[in-house]
Amino acid sequence: MHWPYCARICPYCDFNIYKNRGVDEARWRAAFDQELAGWALRAPNRLVTSIYFGGGTPSLAPISVIAGVIDRCRRLWPVSADAEITLEANPTDAELSRFADYKAAGVTRLSLGVQSLDDDALAFLGRNHDAKSARRGIKAALTLFDYVNIDLIYARPGQALTAWRRELAEAIDIGARHISAYQLTIEPGTAFDRAVAKNRWSPPEDDLCADFYDLTQEVAAAAGMPAYEISNHAAPGHESHHNLAYWRQQDYVGAGPGAHGRLTIENRRHAFVGAMRPEDWLARVEQDGFGAAQMECLSDDAAMIEKYAMGLRTIDGVAMTPTEAARLAPAIDQLAGDGVLQRRGMRLVASENGRRLLDTVLAQLLAD
Repeated sequence: MHWPYCARICPYCDFNIYKNRGVDEARWRAAFDQELAGWALRAPNRLVTSIYFGGGTPSLAPISVIAGVIDRCRRLWPVSADAEITLEANPTDAELSRFADYKAAGVTRLSLGVQSLDDDALAFLGRNHDAKSARRGIKAALTLFDYVNIDLIYARPGQALTAWRRELAEAIDIGARHISAYQLTIEPGTAFDRAVAKNRWSPPEDDLCADFYDLTQEVAAAAGMPAYEISNHAAPGHESHHNLAYWRQQDYVGAGPGAHGRLTIENRRHAFVGAMRPEDWLARVEQDGFGAAQMECLSDDAAMIEKYAMGLRTIDGVAMTPTEAARLAPAIDQLAGDGVLQRRGMRLVASENGRRLLDTVLAQLLAD
């Protein structure tokens, strides 16, 4: 479920988000009810193993909307008894007071947009919390929820490797058992993109970014939280079921403005994208009962590219079909010789170095 509103727009973010404003609670709840019913017609009787509230800042959504989506899913599909229900939140005092309400609504896992435990870095990143609030928020979340993720951003301009080691170690010491650590990237059209274009500051060089990545692997693994995907580190049993579904090419539905979905229909992969602007999405749902503005049956090549681009991010890699294995054999042999891919029977796995260089690896693997 995509909630498109934020209290403020962070300068690095290129998601489909809008400045928070007053919303018609009943209208939004009704729209999510309608869209989920539309998905149930297209994907009936599927077992739901996870629900993810992303954004934007879904913790700003009315509690009735969060609870309503969970209840609607339970009415439309069978839901696993141990379903993972994640909600993204920020560690601000205002949201902290709502953590118990999220749990009462049915949320089982919080993903906290901490981003840093350094006040100067948080100001640079445009966050509306300070380091003290971040620490308080993490501790409060861990008191209420068995499963908590912390988002952190590294390779910030001027950041030292020693400072990142301390920051990451502190996040682990507080008690986090899942950390999503992302390199700061300059996305087109963002405030950071404009700042870099005007030479106000420069991101770190590629070699230094690689050092940050390697340090992240080292510190997290030493704490018993090895990477199970390029950016995600978890203690055993704390991996994100929902994100694994993306990377493993399982089917999922997406409700809300700009939300993506993937369904396998008659053995073909179909892609869905919701109307981007909130008013357009609401109008489309109210008129048609479904908010998707784009619906496409992926070509075999497009489906294969997506499969490998997602699957090779993980330590489990990709299960190849015989046709794929034969088609990709020359490239696999070359890349295996370079030490970036490993073939294990009919599975193809990126080495640790291969995951670091995945964009380059994929370009060579899928060149034809």
